[in-house]
Amino acid sequence: MKENPQPNYKRIYTDIIRKKFPKKQQLVHSILSKKEITELDVLEINAKLFGSRNKRNAEINSRHKSYSKKAILKILEYQKEYQLNNTQTAHHFRLSRNTVAKWKKLFMYDI
Repeated sequence: MKENPQPNYKRIYTDIIRKKFPKKQQLVHSILSKKEITELDVLEINAKLFGSRNKRNAEINSRHKSYSKKAILKILEYQKEYQLNNTQTAHHFRLSRNTVAKWKKLFMYDI
């Protein structure tokens, strides 16, 4: 069974910036110049370009987020590096604290 290919975020966001936000190009240039863009980079670009429109949209969008194992491990490493509890980590990455706890149970053996 083939794994779903990841969207070409670099191309998508380059087009969006060129067409809709040409003045914000410098804000995200450092992220878009990376060789590979992760899910966390996509969240950062979204925040810089679109901001937080309103609480209801943010709530709906957060339900549809998905993270790769690599992104989850980066989040857990961040938590460990800065000695954060699950609630603090969840708040920083706009996640549920239960999600962070579940990830720790699933992936702590890899760290």
